[in-house]
Amino acid sequence: MTITDTAGVTESPDSYGAYPRLSTAQIETLATRGDRQDAAPGEVLIREGEPSDRFVVILRGSVQVITGYGSDEPQRLLVHGTGRFLGELGLLAGQPSFYTAVAGEGTEILIVPVEQLAELLQCDARLGDLIVRAFFIRREILIGLDAGFRIIGSRYSPDTRRLREFAARNRLPHRYVDLEEDTDAEEALRALGLTPEDTPVVIWRDGKVLRNPSNARLAQAIGLTTPRPDGGVRDLLVIGAGPAGLAAAVYGAADGLTTTAFDATATGGQAATSSRIENYLGFPAGISGAELAERAAIQARRFGAEINLPAEAVSLVPDGELQAASLNLDGQQVEIVSRTVVVATGARYRELDVPGISEFAAASVCYAATFMEARQCARHPVAVVGGGNSAGQAAVFLAEVAPRVYLLAREHDLRQKMSRYLVDRISRHPRIVVRTHTRLQRAEGNGGLEALVTEDLHSGEQESIPVHMLFVFIGARPHTDWLGDIVALDADGFVLTGTDAVSAPRGDRSRRPGRPPHRLETSRPGVFAAGDVRHGATRRVGSAVGDGAAAVQMLHDHLQRTGSAAR
Repeated sequence: MTITDTAGVTESPDSYGAYPRLSTAQIETLATRGDRQDAAPGEVLIREGEPSDRFVVILRGSVQVITGYGSDEPQRLLVHGTGRFLGELGLLAGQPSFYTAVAGEGTEILIVPVEQLAELLQCDARLGDLIVRAFFIRREILIGLDAGFRIIGSRYSPDTRRLREFAARNRLPHRYVDLEEDTDAEEALRALGLTPEDTPVVIWRDGKVLRNPSNARLAQAIGLTTPRPDGGVRDLLVIGAGPAGLAAAVYGAADGLTTTAFDATATGGQAATSSRIENYLGFPAGISGAELAERAAIQARRFGAEINLPAEAVSLVPDGELQAASLNLDGQQVEIVSRTVVVATGARYRELDVPGISEFAAASVCYAATFMEARQCARHPVAVVGGGNSAGQAAVFLAEVAPRVYLLAREHDLRQKMSRYLVDRISRHPRIVVRTHTRLQRAEGNGGLEALVTEDLHSGEQESIPVHMLFVFIGARPHTDWLGDIVALDADGFVLTGTDAVSAPRGDRSRRPGRPPHRLETSRPGVFAAGDVRHGATRRVGSAVGDGAAAVQMLHDHLQRTGSAAR
Protein backbone atom coordinates (compact mmCIF):
# COMPACT_ATOMS: atom_id res chain seq x y z
CA MET A 1 0.00 0.00 0.00
CA THR A 2 1.31 3.48 -0.91
CA ILE A 3 0.79 6.65 1.04
CA THR A 4 -1.78 7.84 -1.50
CA ASP A 5 -4.05 4.83 -0.99
CA THR A 6 -7.25 5.98 0.69
CA ALA A 7 -8.59 2.61 1.87
CA GLY A 8 -9.41 2.91 5.56
CA VAL A 9 -8.28 6.55 5.67
CA THR A 10 -10.72 8.92 7.38
CA GLU A 11 -11.00 12.67 7.27
CA SER A 12 -8.72 14.51 9.69
CA PRO A 13 -10.51 16.27 12.56
CA ASP A 14 -10.64 20.04 12.66
CA SER A 15 -9.00 20.51 16.04
CA TYR A 16 -7.92 24.15 15.64
CA GLY A 17 -10.54 25.68 13.36
CA ALA A 18 -8.08 25.44 10.47
CA TYR A 19 -10.21 23.14 8.30
CA PRO A 20 -13.76 24.55 8.28
CA ARG A 21 -16.43 23.06 6.06
CA LEU A 22 -18.07 25.48 3.64
CA SER A 23 -21.83 25.76 3.59
CA THR A 24 -23.87 24.99 0.49
CA ALA A 25 -24.54 28.71 0.02
CA GLN A 26 -20.83 29.55 0.29
CA ILE A 27 -19.93 26.88 -2.26
CA GLU A 28 -22.59 28.23 -4.62
CA THR A 29 -21.12 31.71 -4.24
CA LEU A 30 -17.64 30.41 -5.08
CA ALA A 31 -19.06 28.42 -8.00
CA THR A 32 -20.05 31.68 -9.73
CA ARG A 33 -16.32 32.43 -10.07
CA GLY A 34 -15.00 28.93 -10.81
CA ASP A 35 -15.39 25.64 -12.66
CA ARG A 36 -16.37 22.16 -11.50
CA GLN A 37 -14.37 19.16 -12.67
CA ASP A 38 -13.61 15.56 -11.81
CA ALA A 39 -10.15 14.73 -10.43
CA ALA A 40 -8.54 11.41 -11.35
CA PRO A 41 -7.38 9.20 -8.46
CA GLY A 42 -3.82 10.16 -7.60
CA GLU A 43 -4.01 13.45 -9.53
CA VAL A 44 -1.75 16.11 -8.03
CA LEU A 45 -3.83 19.23 -7.39
CA ILE A 46 -1.10 21.24 -5.64
CA ARG A 47 2.60 20.38 -5.89
CA GLU A 48 5.17 21.07 -3.20
CA GLY A 49 7.70 23.70 -4.25
CA GLU A 50 5.51 25.17 -6.98
CA PRO A 51 3.18 28.19 -6.76
CA SER A 52 -0.51 27.64 -7.34
CA ASP A 53 -2.92 30.04 -9.00
CA ARG A 54 -6.12 28.27 -8.03
CA PHE A 55 -8.29 27.85 -4.95
CA VAL A 56 -9.67 24.30 -4.72
CA VAL A 57 -12.90 23.25 -2.99
CA ILE A 58 -13.70 19.54 -2.54
CA LEU A 59 -17.25 18.87 -3.75
CA ARG A 60 -17.11 15.08 -3.44
CA GLY A 61 -14.51 12.53 -2.38
CA SER A 62 -11.28 13.30 -0.54
CA VAL A 63 -7.86 14.90 -0.93
CA GLN A 64 -4.68 14.00 0.96
CA VAL A 65 -2.11 16.59 1.99
CA ILE A 66 1.43 15.16 1.89
CA THR A 67 4.94 16.48 2.51
CA GLY A 68 7.91 14.91 0.81
CA TYR A 69 5.69 13.52 -1.96
CA GLY A 70 7.82 11.49 -4.38
CA SER A 71 10.68 11.15 -1.89
CA ASP A 72 11.79 8.15 0.13
CA GLU A 73 10.04 9.48 3.24
CA PRO A 74 6.65 10.98 2.34
CA GLN A 75 4.43 12.00 5.24
CA ARG A 76 0.66 12.30 5.19
CA LEU A 77 -0.30 15.44 7.13
CA LEU A 78 -4.08 15.24 6.85
CA VAL A 79 -7.08 14.25 4.74
CA HIS A 80 -9.78 16.66 3.58
CA GLY A 81 -13.35 15.58 2.81
CA THR A 82 -16.39 17.07 1.12
CA GLY A 83 -16.96 20.77 1.73
CA ARG A 84 -13.41 21.61 2.74
CA PHE A 85 -10.95 23.65 0.72
CA LEU A 86 -7.22 23.50 0.00
CA GLY A 87 -4.53 26.13 0.39
CA GLU A 88 -2.85 28.19 3.07
CA LEU A 89 -1.31 31.63 3.43
CA GLY A 90 1.16 31.15 0.59
CA LEU A 91 -1.71 30.95 -1.91
CA LEU A 92 -2.62 34.60 -1.29
CA ALA A 93 1.04 35.69 -1.09
CA GLY A 94 2.05 34.00 -4.35
CA GLN A 95 4.51 31.67 -2.60
CA PRO A 96 5.29 28.08 -3.62
CA SER A 97 3.37 25.41 -1.76
CA PHE A 98 4.98 23.66 1.19
CA TYR A 99 3.03 20.44 0.59
CA THR A 100 1.45 18.33 -2.15
CA ALA A 101 -2.31 17.71 -2.43
CA VAL A 102 -3.39 14.44 -4.09
CA ALA A 103 -6.94 13.51 -5.08
CA GLY A 104 -8.54 10.27 -3.89
CA GLU A 105 -11.12 7.99 -5.53
CA GLY A 106 -14.31 9.59 -6.87
CA THR A 107 -13.25 13.16 -6.22
CA GLU A 108 -14.96 16.20 -7.72
CA ILE A 109 -13.52 19.66 -7.17
CA LEU A 110 -14.35 23.31 -7.73
CA ILE A 111 -11.46 25.42 -9.05
CA VAL A 112 -11.53 29.19 -8.50
CA PRO A 113 -8.68 31.33 -9.92
CA VAL A 114 -6.84 33.20 -7.18
CA GLU A 115 -7.61 36.54 -8.86
CA GLN A 116 -11.33 35.73 -8.73
CA LEU A 117 -11.00 34.60 -5.11
CA ALA A 118 -9.35 37.91 -4.16
CA GLU A 119 -12.22 39.86 -5.71
CA LEU A 120 -14.77 37.66 -3.97
CA LEU A 121 -13.10 38.13 -0.58
CA GLN A 122 -13.66 41.87 -0.92
CA CYS A 123 -17.35 41.41 -1.64
CA ASP A 124 -18.20 38.73 0.93
CA ALA A 125 -16.62 39.68 4.25
CA ARG A 126 -17.94 36.65 6.14
CA LEU A 127 -16.59 34.16 3.61
CA GLY A 128 -13.36 36.13 3.35
CA ASP A 129 -12.79 36.07 7.11
CA LEU A 130 -13.46 32.32 7.20
CA ILE A 131 -10.91 31.55 4.47
CA VAL A 132 -8.21 34.00 5.58
CA ARG A 133 -8.43 32.91 9.22
CA ALA A 134 -8.12 29.26 8.19
CA PHE A 135 -5.11 30.11 6.02
CA PHE A 136 -3.33 31.78 8.93
CA ILE A 137 -3.90 28.86 11.27
CA ARG A 138 -2.77 26.40 8.60
CA ARG A 139 0.50 28.28 8.18
CA GLU A 140 1.10 28.08 11.93
CA ILE A 141 0.37 24.35 11.85
CA LEU A 142 2.80 23.82 8.97
CA ILE A 143 5.49 25.66 10.89
CA GLY A 144 4.84 23.52 13.95
CA LEU A 145 5.02 20.34 11.88
CA ASP A 146 8.47 21.24 10.51
CA ALA A 147 7.19 21.11 6.94
CA GLY A 148 8.96 22.92 4.13
CA PHE A 149 12.70 23.18 3.56
CA ARG A 150 15.51 22.10 5.90
CA ILE A 151 18.26 24.24 7.37
CA ILE A 152 21.26 22.18 8.51
CA GLY A 153 23.95 23.88 10.55
CA SER A 154 25.53 24.47 13.91
CA ARG A 155 23.77 26.52 16.55
CA TYR A 156 27.08 28.34 17.06
CA SER A 157 27.26 29.52 13.44
CA PRO A 158 26.22 33.17 12.82
CA ASP A 159 25.13 32.25 9.27
CA THR A 160 22.97 29.42 10.55
CA ARG A 161 21.27 31.84 12.90
CA ARG A 162 20.88 34.40 10.08
CA LEU A 163 19.06 31.88 7.89
CA ARG A 164 16.88 30.66 10.74
CA GLU A 165 15.91 34.19 11.70
CA PHE A 166 15.10 35.06 8.10
CA ALA A 167 12.87 32.00 7.80
CA ALA A 168 11.20 32.70 11.16
CA ARG A 169 10.66 36.42 10.49
CA ASN A 170 9.03 35.59 7.14
CA ARG A 171 6.89 32.86 8.71
CA LEU A 172 8.26 30.22 6.34
CA PRO A 173 7.68 26.55 7.25
CA HIS A 174 11.03 24.83 7.69
CA ARG A 175 12.88 22.31 9.84
CA TYR A 176 16.14 23.11 11.59
CA VAL A 177 18.66 20.30 11.97
CA ASP A 178 21.28 21.12 14.60
CA LEU A 179 24.66 19.54 13.93
CA GLU A 180 25.40 19.71 17.64
CA GLU A 181 22.45 17.51 18.60
CA ASP A 182 21.27 15.47 15.61
CA THR A 183 23.44 12.36 15.36
CA ASP A 184 22.14 11.60 11.86
CA ALA A 185 22.89 15.04 10.45
CA GLU A 186 26.44 14.28 9.31
CA GLU A 187 25.31 11.08 7.62
CA ALA A 188 22.60 13.03 5.77
CA LEU A 189 25.21 15.56 4.65
CA ARG A 190 27.57 12.83 3.40
CA ALA A 191 24.74 11.34 1.35
CA LEU A 192 24.58 14.69 -0.46
CA GLY A 193 28.33 14.86 -0.91
CA LEU A 194 28.69 17.52 1.80
CA THR A 195 30.64 17.85 5.03
CA PRO A 196 29.92 19.81 8.22
CA GLU A 197 32.36 22.44 6.93
CA ASP A 198 29.94 23.15 4.06
CA THR A 199 27.16 24.17 6.44
CA PRO A 200 24.88 25.92 6.86
CA VAL A 201 22.98 24.46 3.94
CA VAL A 202 19.36 24.71 2.87
CA ILE A 203 17.74 21.64 1.33
CA TRP A 204 14.41 21.64 -0.43
CA ARG A 205 12.48 19.59 -3.00
CA ASP A 206 14.26 17.34 -5.48
CA GLY A 207 17.41 17.44 -3.36
CA LYS A 208 18.07 21.09 -4.17
CA VAL A 209 20.97 22.24 -2.00
CA LEU A 210 21.97 25.84 -1.24
CA ARG A 211 25.33 26.23 0.48
CA ASN A 212 25.27 29.12 2.93
CA PRO A 213 22.93 31.17 0.75
CA SER A 214 22.37 34.87 1.27
CA ASN A 215 18.91 35.87 2.44
CA ALA A 216 18.14 37.12 -1.06
CA ARG A 217 19.24 33.82 -2.60
CA LEU A 218 17.05 31.87 -0.19
CA ALA A 219 14.14 34.20 -0.90
CA GLN A 220 14.55 33.62 -4.62
CA ALA A 221 14.74 29.85 -4.20
CA ILE A 222 11.51 29.66 -2.23
CA GLY A 223 9.63 32.18 -4.35
CA LEU A 224 9.51 35.32 -2.24
CA THR A 225 9.22 38.49 -4.31
CA THR A 226 12.24 40.61 -5.20
CA PRO A 227 12.42 44.12 -6.69
CA ARG A 228 11.63 44.23 -10.37
CA PRO A 229 12.88 47.62 -11.62
CA ASP A 230 10.95 48.46 -14.77
CA GLY A 231 12.25 51.97 -15.30
CA GLY A 232 8.88 53.48 -14.45
CA VAL A 233 8.43 56.24 -11.88
CA ARG A 234 6.36 55.31 -8.83
CA ASP A 235 3.96 57.67 -7.11
CA LEU A 236 4.93 56.28 -3.70
CA LEU A 237 7.97 54.37 -2.52
CA VAL A 238 7.77 52.95 1.01
CA ILE A 239 11.11 52.09 2.57
CA GLY A 240 10.52 49.62 5.40
CA ALA A 241 7.55 47.26 5.79
CA GLY A 242 6.79 47.42 9.49
CA PRO A 243 3.35 48.57 10.70
CA ALA A 244 3.94 52.16 9.52
CA GLY A 245 5.26 51.11 6.12
CA LEU A 246 2.51 48.56 5.56
CA ALA A 247 -0.14 51.13 6.48
CA ALA A 248 1.35 53.59 3.98
CA ALA A 249 1.36 50.87 1.31
CA VAL A 250 -2.26 49.94 2.00
CA TYR A 251 -3.60 53.50 1.97
CA GLY A 252 -1.39 54.62 -0.92
CA ALA A 253 -2.42 51.72 -3.16
CA ALA A 254 -6.07 52.08 -2.11
CA ASP A 255 -5.93 55.73 -3.22
CA GLY A 256 -4.75 54.69 -6.66
CA LEU A 257 -1.06 55.53 -6.26
CA THR A 258 1.46 53.26 -7.95
CA THR A 259 3.04 51.94 -4.78
CA THR A 260 6.15 49.88 -4.10
CA ALA A 261 7.34 48.85 -0.63
CA PHE A 262 10.40 46.90 0.38
CA ASP A 263 12.16 45.73 3.50
CA ALA A 264 15.60 44.40 4.32
CA THR A 265 14.27 41.33 6.15
CA ALA A 266 10.52 40.75 6.39
CA THR A 267 7.14 42.42 6.69
CA GLY A 268 6.04 43.46 10.15
CA GLY A 269 9.24 44.98 11.55
CA GLN A 270 9.77 44.64 15.30
CA ALA A 271 6.02 44.20 15.79
CA ALA A 272 6.13 40.89 13.91
CA THR A 273 8.31 39.44 16.67
CA SER A 274 5.56 40.03 19.28
CA SER A 275 3.71 36.84 20.10
CA ARG A 276 0.59 38.72 21.18
CA ILE A 277 -0.43 42.38 20.86
CA GLU A 278 -3.31 42.84 23.26
CA ASN A 279 -3.79 46.61 23.26
CA TYR A 280 -4.33 47.10 19.53
CA LEU A 281 -7.70 48.63 18.67
CA GLY A 282 -10.27 46.22 17.27
CA PHE A 283 -8.73 42.97 18.54
CA PRO A 284 -10.14 42.41 22.05
CA ALA A 285 -8.59 38.93 22.24
CA GLY A 286 -5.26 40.21 20.94
CA ILE A 287 -3.44 39.39 17.73
CA SER A 288 0.07 38.17 17.05
CA GLY A 289 2.42 40.62 15.38
CA ALA A 290 3.06 38.11 12.59
CA GLU A 291 -0.65 37.75 11.78
CA LEU A 292 -1.15 41.51 11.83
CA ALA A 293 1.73 41.92 9.38
CA GLU A 294 0.51 39.17 7.07
CA ARG A 295 -3.02 40.58 7.01
CA ALA A 296 -1.68 44.04 6.15
CA ALA A 297 0.59 42.66 3.42
CA ILE A 298 -2.29 40.73 1.84
CA GLN A 299 -4.44 43.85 2.00
CA ALA A 300 -1.75 46.01 0.38
CA ARG A 301 -1.20 43.53 -2.45
CA ARG A 302 -4.94 43.26 -2.98
CA PHE A 303 -5.03 47.01 -3.67
CA GLY A 304 -2.16 46.67 -6.13
CA ALA A 305 0.93 47.51 -4.07
CA GLU A 306 4.20 45.70 -4.72
CA ILE A 307 5.90 44.40 -1.57
CA ASN A 308 9.44 43.21 -2.17
CA LEU A 309 12.08 41.67 0.07
CA PRO A 310 14.77 41.27 1.04
CA ALA A 311 16.29 44.50 -0.24
CA GLU A 312 18.17 46.99 1.91
CA ALA A 313 18.18 50.75 1.36
CA VAL A 314 21.63 52.10 0.55
CA SER A 315 20.95 55.74 -0.26
CA LEU A 316 18.30 58.29 -1.21
CA VAL A 317 19.27 60.84 -3.86
CA PRO A 318 17.10 63.85 -4.84
CA ASP A 319 16.46 64.16 -8.58
CA GLY A 320 14.62 67.44 -9.07
CA GLU A 321 11.07 66.80 -7.85
CA LEU A 322 11.77 63.05 -7.80
CA GLN A 323 13.59 60.82 -5.33
CA ALA A 324 15.91 57.99 -6.40
CA ALA A 325 16.41 55.19 -3.88
CA SER A 326 19.32 52.81 -4.27
CA LEU A 327 18.81 49.28 -2.94
CA ASN A 328 21.19 46.45 -2.24
CA LEU A 329 19.79 43.21 -3.60
CA ASP A 330 22.17 40.33 -3.00
CA GLY A 331 25.19 42.50 -3.72
CA GLN A 332 23.67 44.23 -6.76
CA GLN A 333 22.59 47.87 -6.80
CA VAL A 334 19.00 48.47 -7.90
CA GLU A 335 17.50 51.94 -8.32
CA ILE A 336 13.84 52.87 -7.94
CA VAL A 337 12.60 56.38 -8.73
CA SER A 338 9.49 57.81 -7.08
CA ARG A 339 7.58 61.08 -6.75
CA THR A 340 7.21 60.65 -3.00
CA VAL A 341 8.89 58.53 -0.34
CA VAL A 342 7.78 57.33 3.09
CA VAL A 343 10.74 56.38 5.27
CA ALA A 344 9.56 53.71 7.72
CA THR A 345 12.75 51.82 8.49
CA GLY A 346 11.99 51.72 12.20
CA ALA A 347 14.42 51.20 15.02
CA ARG A 348 16.34 48.16 16.20
CA TYR A 349 16.90 47.06 19.77
CA ARG A 350 20.28 48.07 21.10
CA GLU A 351 22.78 45.34 21.74
CA LEU A 352 23.76 44.64 25.32
CA ASP A 353 27.42 45.37 26.04
CA VAL A 354 28.52 43.50 29.16
CA PRO A 355 31.47 41.16 29.77
CA GLY A 356 31.00 37.67 28.36
CA ILE A 357 27.99 38.40 26.13
CA SER A 358 29.91 38.32 22.85
CA GLU A 359 31.08 34.77 23.55
CA PHE A 360 27.48 33.51 23.57
CA ALA A 361 25.96 35.93 21.03
CA ALA A 362 25.52 33.45 18.18
CA ALA A 363 23.69 30.73 20.09
CA SER A 364 22.27 32.18 23.30
CA VAL A 365 21.55 35.92 22.96
CA CYS A 366 18.36 36.98 21.14
CA TYR A 367 16.78 40.32 20.25
CA ALA A 368 13.37 38.88 19.38
CA ALA A 369 11.09 36.28 20.96
CA THR A 370 9.40 34.29 18.21
CA PHE A 371 8.37 30.65 17.89
CA MET A 372 11.86 29.89 16.60
CA GLU A 373 13.50 31.02 19.84
CA ALA A 374 10.74 29.56 21.99
CA ARG A 375 11.54 26.06 20.73
CA GLN A 376 14.94 26.32 22.35
CA CYS A 377 13.50 27.28 25.75
CA ALA A 378 11.32 24.29 26.54
CA ARG A 379 13.71 22.71 29.03
CA HIS A 380 15.83 25.56 30.36
CA PRO A 381 15.36 28.81 32.31
CA VAL A 382 15.82 32.06 30.37
CA ALA A 383 16.22 35.76 31.15
CA VAL A 384 14.63 38.82 29.57
CA VAL A 385 16.36 42.19 29.97
CA GLY A 386 14.24 45.33 29.61
CA GLY A 387 11.43 47.25 31.28
CA GLY A 388 9.13 48.16 28.38
CA ASN A 389 6.18 46.48 26.68
CA SER A 390 8.36 44.45 24.31
CA ALA A 391 10.22 42.91 27.24
CA GLY A 392 6.95 42.22 29.07
CA GLN A 393 5.33 40.58 26.04
CA ALA A 394 8.43 38.43 25.54
CA ALA A 395 8.44 37.32 29.17
CA VAL A 396 4.78 36.26 29.06
CA PHE A 397 5.26 34.44 25.77
CA LEU A 398 8.40 32.59 26.84
CA ALA A 399 6.87 31.63 30.19
CA GLU A 400 4.43 29.41 28.30
CA VAL A 401 7.29 27.10 27.30
CA ALA A 402 10.25 27.78 29.62
CA PRO A 403 10.28 26.42 33.19
CA ARG A 404 11.46 29.79 34.54
CA VAL A 405 11.70 33.30 33.08
CA TYR A 406 13.70 36.01 34.88
CA LEU A 407 12.65 39.54 33.93
CA LEU A 408 15.50 41.95 34.68
CA ALA A 409 14.73 45.68 34.60
CA ARG A 410 16.63 48.79 35.70
CA GLU A 411 13.36 50.54 36.56
CA HIS A 412 12.26 50.72 40.18
CA ASP A 413 8.72 49.79 39.12
CA LEU A 414 7.65 48.03 35.92
CA ARG A 415 4.73 50.44 35.62
CA GLN A 416 7.18 53.22 34.74
CA LYS A 417 7.40 51.99 31.12
CA MET A 418 5.14 48.97 30.84
CA SER A 419 1.38 48.82 30.27
CA ARG A 420 -0.65 47.98 33.34
CA TYR A 421 -2.26 44.88 31.79
CA LEU A 422 1.18 43.39 31.17
CA VAL A 423 2.41 44.21 34.66
CA ASP A 424 -0.65 42.51 36.14
CA ARG A 425 -0.21 39.44 33.97
CA ILE A 426 3.46 39.15 34.83
CA SER A 427 2.81 39.48 38.55
CA ARG A 428 0.30 36.61 38.39
CA HIS A 429 2.40 34.25 36.27
CA PRO A 430 3.93 31.48 38.40
CA ARG A 431 6.97 31.00 36.16
CA ILE A 432 8.05 34.64 35.85
CA VAL A 433 10.49 36.04 38.42
CA VAL A 434 10.87 39.83 38.36
CA ARG A 435 14.05 41.62 39.38
CA THR A 436 13.56 45.40 39.31
CA HIS A 437 16.32 48.03 39.86
CA THR A 438 18.72 45.41 38.51
CA ARG A 439 21.49 45.52 35.95
CA LEU A 440 23.43 42.77 34.25
CA GLN A 441 27.08 42.49 35.23
CA ARG A 442 28.41 39.59 33.16
CA ALA A 443 27.55 36.34 31.40
CA GLU A 444 29.15 33.04 32.32
CA GLY A 445 29.37 29.58 30.82
CA ASN A 446 31.57 26.89 29.38
CA GLY A 447 30.78 26.49 25.68
CA GLY A 448 27.26 27.83 26.17
CA LEU A 449 25.49 30.35 28.38
CA GLU A 450 24.95 28.91 31.86
CA ALA A 451 24.43 31.89 34.19
CA LEU A 452 24.04 35.66 34.44
CA VAL A 453 25.50 37.69 37.26
CA THR A 454 23.26 40.62 38.21
CA GLU A 455 23.61 43.55 40.57
CA ASP A 456 20.94 45.26 42.66
CA LEU A 457 21.23 48.99 41.92
CA HIS A 458 20.10 49.87 45.47
CA SER A 459 22.06 47.48 47.65
CA GLY A 460 24.91 46.54 45.33
CA GLU A 461 24.23 42.88 46.10
CA GLN A 462 25.12 40.45 43.32
CA GLU A 463 23.25 37.30 42.34
CA SER A 464 24.02 34.47 39.92
CA ILE A 465 20.96 33.38 37.93
CA PRO A 466 21.07 30.04 36.08
CA VAL A 467 19.85 30.62 32.50
CA HIS A 468 20.61 29.16 29.09
CA MET A 469 19.25 31.95 26.87
CA LEU A 470 19.10 35.73 27.14
CA PHE A 471 16.54 37.99 25.44
CA VAL A 472 17.41 41.68 25.17
CA PHE A 473 14.92 44.56 24.76
CA ILE A 474 16.75 47.71 25.90
CA GLY A 475 15.89 50.79 23.91
CA ALA A 476 16.13 51.36 20.19
CA ARG A 477 18.54 52.73 17.60
CA PRO A 478 17.00 54.14 14.40
CA HIS A 479 17.97 52.62 11.07
CA THR A 480 18.88 55.87 9.33
CA ASP A 481 22.60 55.62 8.51
CA TRP A 482 21.75 55.13 4.84
CA LEU A 483 20.05 58.56 4.64
CA GLY A 484 23.26 60.55 5.07
CA ASP A 485 22.52 64.29 5.01
CA ILE A 486 19.51 64.08 2.69
CA VAL A 487 17.10 64.75 5.53
CA ALA A 488 17.61 66.31 8.94
CA LEU A 489 18.14 63.96 11.90
CA ASP A 490 18.23 64.57 15.62
CA ALA A 491 21.28 63.88 17.77
CA ASP A 492 20.27 60.22 18.18
CA GLY A 493 19.69 59.67 14.46
CA PHE A 494 15.88 59.83 14.42
CA VAL A 495 14.28 61.65 11.48
CA LEU A 496 13.03 65.18 12.17
CA THR A 497 9.67 66.11 10.67
CA GLY A 498 7.29 69.07 10.58
CA THR A 499 8.33 72.16 12.49
CA ASP A 500 11.30 70.29 14.00
CA ALA A 501 12.76 69.90 10.52
CA VAL A 502 12.48 73.59 9.62
CA SER A 503 15.16 74.84 12.00
CA ALA A 504 17.33 71.72 11.96
CA PRO A 505 21.04 72.37 11.43
CA ARG A 506 21.41 69.30 9.20
CA GLY A 507 19.71 68.12 6.05
CA ASP A 508 18.25 69.66 2.92
CA ARG A 509 15.94 72.52 3.96
CA SER A 510 15.21 73.89 0.48
CA ARG A 511 11.45 74.12 0.87
CA ARG A 512 9.05 75.23 -1.80
CA PRO A 513 8.26 78.96 -1.20
CA GLY A 514 5.13 79.58 0.80
CA ARG A 515 4.67 75.99 1.99
CA PRO A 516 5.66 74.85 5.47
CA PRO A 517 6.40 71.14 5.91
CA HIS A 518 3.57 68.81 6.79
CA ARG A 519 3.66 67.26 10.25
CA LEU A 520 5.24 64.02 8.97
CA GLU A 521 7.28 65.60 6.18
CA THR A 522 11.05 65.73 6.48
CA SER A 523 13.40 68.57 5.55
CA ARG A 524 13.30 67.25 2.00
CA PRO A 525 9.99 68.07 0.19
CA GLY A 526 8.14 64.91 -0.80
CA VAL A 527 9.98 62.70 1.70
CA PHE A 528 7.97 61.70 4.76
CA ALA A 529 8.79 59.68 7.88
CA ALA A 530 6.44 57.36 9.78
CA GLY A 531 6.65 55.10 12.77
CA ASP A 532 9.53 54.47 15.17
CA VAL A 533 12.14 56.03 12.85
CA ARG A 534 10.57 59.46 13.42
CA HIS A 535 11.71 61.82 16.17
CA GLY A 536 9.03 62.07 18.86
CA ALA A 537 7.06 59.05 17.68
CA THR A 538 4.95 57.12 20.16
CA ARG A 539 6.34 53.59 20.33
CA ARG A 540 3.03 51.82 19.75
CA VAL A 541 1.81 49.70 16.85
CA GLY A 542 -1.38 51.75 16.62
CA SER A 543 0.60 54.99 16.43
CA ALA A 544 2.84 53.59 13.70
CA VAL A 545 -0.18 52.54 11.66
CA GLY A 546 -1.66 56.02 12.15
CA ASP A 547 1.58 57.60 10.96
CA GLY A 548 1.59 55.53 7.78
CA ALA A 549 -2.01 56.42 6.97
CA ALA A 550 -1.51 60.12 7.77
CA ALA A 551 1.65 60.33 5.67
CA VAL A 552 -0.30 59.20 2.60
CA GLN A 553 -2.92 61.87 3.20
CA MET A 554 -0.20 64.52 3.46
CA LEU A 555 1.78 63.43 0.42
CA HIS A 556 -1.28 63.92 -1.78
CA ASP A 557 -0.80 67.66 -1.23
CA HIS A 558 2.80 67.42 -2.46
CA LEU A 559 1.70 65.47 -5.53
CA GLN A 560 -0.94 68.07 -6.35
CA ARG A 561 1.52 70.95 -5.95
CA THR A 562 4.07 69.27 -8.21
CA GLY A 563 1.45 68.42 -10.82
CA SER A 564 1.78 64.65 -10.42
CA ALA A 565 -1.36 63.73 -8.50
CA ALA A 566 -2.79 60.28 -9.09
CA ARG A 567 -5.63 60.16 -11.57
